[in-house]
Amino acid sequence: MSTLPVYRWRFAPDGLATRRQLRARGLRPGGQDVAAQLERPRRRGCSPLVAYLYRVDLAKPVRPMTSARWAALAKANAARRTCPACRRDADYVIPTALGTCVPCAYPEGTA
Repeated sequence: MSTLPVYRWRFAPDGLATRRQLRARGLRPGGQDVAAQLERPRRRGCSPLVAYLYRVDLAKPVRPMTSARWAALAKANAARRTCPACRRDADYVIPTALGTCVPCAYPEGTA
């Protein structure tokens, strides 16, 4: 097993990019192995933040969304907005800390 080259924050060579940087260019890693590692120091002596770098020349275009994927995404988002207690669309994503919509979590008149 070979070790990855490690670069400091803002000192990575051209031709390498993080996943987010690839996505901003409309690319994806496409199954390639990690080419290098980027380390950003933290304050107070904690371990550094790490990001993996991929070669831009080996990256592939992002797969386009199909109608089935759009439908699945819409269904998943609708499920996040539906209250499990009253089964109504809350018009917002229900907080996981509450588990239900706000009116169900804090009913009026329970004093």
